[in-house]
Amino acid sequence: MIKINLLPYHEEEKRAGTKRQVFIGLVSLGVFLLLVTFLQTYVVMGVAKLETEVQSARARLDVLTKVAGDLEKFKSDKEMLEKKIGIIEDLERDRSYPVHIMDELASRISPQHEWLTRIAKKDNNLRVEGVAVNNPAIAQFMKRLENSPYIKTVDLISSKQATVSRVKLMEFVLLCTAEKE
Repeated sequence: MIKINLLPYHEEEKRAGTKRQVFIGLVSLGVFLLLVTFLQTYVVMGVAKLETEVQSARARLDVLTKVAGDLEKFKSDKEMLEKKIGIIEDLERDRSYPVHIMDELASRISPQHEWLTRIAKKDNNLRVEGVAVNNPAIAQFMKRLENSPYIKTVDLISSKQATVSRVKLMEFVLLCTAEKE
């Protein structure tokens, strides 16, 4: 005899399989959404952290830029002050130099035989003009100048006879190289 099963058991299996597939799909979708949410949160937190680091770096850069600007200002001020100090030191060092030269000229001249009419200085060169009784007096004056520690060389540029107050004298021009201290 033939038995016929009229119960729909295949349909129940199909429904159970469909329910299982829907359940697995929903669970997979839930896991996927959970994973996407987690990744989104992670990325947002990373971006926020990076933005904080960028702001901190910008603030540090601003501070360092200000410090560098101040440093450059201090360097330029220092250079300017060093130049001023150098000028002051040069002036201080050279302050007594003309006095020494004039003292040397005054102490080396013989007022009975030579008289100075003009002294001009350019760089380290002195141009000394004057009158003397005669040529030997000029030569003696030149020797006395050469013995000075402030004068290196003495050269006679010219010597000519001139009449001053009806007296015949010798006008002379000397070129001296001065020694720096």
